[in-house]
Amino acid sequence: MRNEAPLAGLAAPRGGVWPQAQWWMRYHDAQLNDFEQKALAAAPSLDEAHRRFDIALRSIDSARAAGGLSSQFNAQVQRQRLSEHGLIPSQFLGFTWYNQGDLSLQFKYDFDFWGKQRATVEAAADNARAAQAERSAATLLLTTAVADTYFGWQADQARLALAKETVAALEHNHMLASKRVARGIDPPDTLHQADAQIAAAREVQAAYAGSAPIRLAALGALLGIAPADMPQLVGKPLPAIDPALPDNLGLDLLARRPDIAARRWQVEAALQHAVQARAEFYPDISLGAMAGLSSIDLDKLLTPGSRVAGIGPALHLPVFELAGLRAAYGVSQAQLAAAAAAYDTAVVDAARDVATQALTLAQIDARRGARAQQVAAARALQETAAARVRRGVSDDRSLLAAEVQVLQQRDAAAALHAQAISTEIALTKALGGGYRMENMAAPATAADQAPPESVAPTALPHSAE
Repeated sequence: MRNEAPLAGLAAPRGGVWPQAQWWMRYHDAQLNDFEQKALAAAPSLDEAHRRFDIALRSIDSARAAGGLSSQFNAQVQRQRLSEHGLIPSQFLGFTWYNQGDLSLQFKYDFDFWGKQRATVEAAADNARAAQAERSAATLLLTTAVADTYFGWQADQARLALAKETVAALEHNHMLASKRVARGIDPPDTLHQADAQIAAAREVQAAYAGSAPIRLAALGALLGIAPADMPQLVGKPLPAIDPALPDNLGLDLLARRPDIAARRWQVEAALQHAVQARAEFYPDISLGAMAGLSSIDLDKLLTPGSRVAGIGPALHLPVFELAGLRAAYGVSQAQLAAAAAAYDTAVVDAARDVATQALTLAQIDARRGARAQQVAAARALQETAAARVRRGVSDDRSLLAAEVQVLQQRDAAAALHAQAISTEIALTKALGGGYRMENMAAPATAADQAPPESVAPTALPHSAE
């Protein structure tokens, strides 16, 4: 199928598992778990999604109430004056004013032969399912943002510690350079070079130190709390990552992406609206009944002689409404085609998103392997320099230079690790973040829903058939 094309031949490792509902638990970080729970409980970004879902649920009740059997109770008391010049003048009746009392219970049953009310209820139910999927998408967006921000803070803390070690090593080197320049062993340029190195290292340190409160403010906004109310975070090592994709990626992705599910249900709702618009071409048949009491003498209103009743069918023929019905049906078909196109786009975008994140993660994983080799080589150079210092063959400057190189390589490795975690979280989001929609059969077409007089509908695109 065309939906699988963006994932065909994807050069990424397989054998992974799909994310679980609480996918962040795989990192085994109590702080992160606590933040995710707080975000889900009180985050303002989910309020709108919850309200849309509630409205959609109420719409189902409203659609159900509009069809089938309906009843209505009426009660009224009127005092009326007869005209003296009417069909029956009041002087012949012997009174001018009289009271009229009516109590009635009316029933109406609409025979939904053409499925109009049923389609209305189904469309409301599909819209509710779409709203529920959108709520899941909003939840996924929130949880991934919390995790990404949290691990960004942890990465900054790790790199800040490395920056501090680098500054300390360069300050030691600056002290040695200043002594050698003061004794005339080295030229003043050596000291200036050491000054520049320290300034650059302190700039990096300031950048990481300043990034921490920014990330805390962003995390507080995601949790719906002020930065001052944020709990004290504890720095922890960054977790390991798994770049493997699930084996059954393909079409199973359609059932695991809440945005695709929402688009799918919107197609179903649009299809039901098309069915409803088609049913408008056919006559409405209903049965009405009434039972009650009516009397011009209020004292006798509740007596058996005041009983009234009636029953009879009603037929509505849309003979003079065909132009308007055709226009409404054309609108429903245009909305169906637009929903199907949006579904197609969501499927392709989702596959592209998975492919992009998976390939990026695989690339970063390969770079991390190469960077680990560079760190190992730098450590070997540091050990060699330390051995020379112990034997008195060299002074501390070579050891400090090797130490700074190791710290720089470790910082680069930490940056790649942080990038890998961020990409893994993005891949989790692309895979649906544990969302699972059952009954993921492709939406049916409306090709057999042509209205009378050959008003032909538009069929769904291939991916929705």
